[in-house]
Amino acid sequence: MIKLVVFDIAGTTVNENNVVYKTLRKAINKAGYNFSLETVLEHGAGKEKHQAIKDIIALENNKNGDEESLSIFNVFSNLLKMKYADLKVRTYPNTEEVFEKLKENDIKIVLNTGYDKKTARSLLSKLKWEKGKHYDELITASDVENSRPAPDMINLAMDFFDIKDSKKVVKVGDSIIDIEEGKAANCGITIGVTTGAHTKEQLQSAQPTYIIDNLSELIQKIL
Repeated sequence: MIKLVVFDIAGTTVNENNVVYKTLRKAINKAGYNFSLETVLEHGAGKEKHQAIKDIIALENNKNGDEESLSIFNVFSNLLKMKYADLKVRTYPNTEEVFEKLKENDIKIVLNTGYDKKTARSLLSKLKWEKGKHYDELITASDVENSRPAPDMINLAMDFFDIKDSKKVVKVGDSIIDIEEGKAANCGITIGVTTGAHTKEQLQSAQPTYIIDNLSELIQKIL
């Protein structure tokens, strides 16, 4: 019996048109690089954003290490703050209906993300999503020592609800690193969804339990 579903936010439950990764690309390329959005998504999706910057610029044998990546991260943070001021976001189809169905079956809903707390809350506030009404807990990269693909965020979610058996936990996300996180936490089911950063073929490389095209398919898979 499933007790908890951990959903990624952007690209999985919330459609913000990849504004974070478009902004990440802009900040990195301002520093003299020329990465495509596809490359940024492939190597940065789902990660804590400073780590994503490190991993992306390392593709060009970056020699400047943390100093340059931190400078880019600060530029990114400022650009994103401006973008978020008037950003329009929406849920993916059937998201709230899926949440309701899970609640009817006494399954807890946790949202987790590679964003920091401030960014994640800003995103959820635009949807008017409330803790206790739409979801049960929000856990972000800034809440744990190790972000994805480490299992820390899922482990913390289990602790919140006193769930001892990870096989009763489902992890859902749109990126390879979401699946890797779920596997690292030994989740009973990992699900890749094709609405966000990575294609079906890319998701398949992480060998999730299922790959779906719409969150409505989740109910059939786990109930």
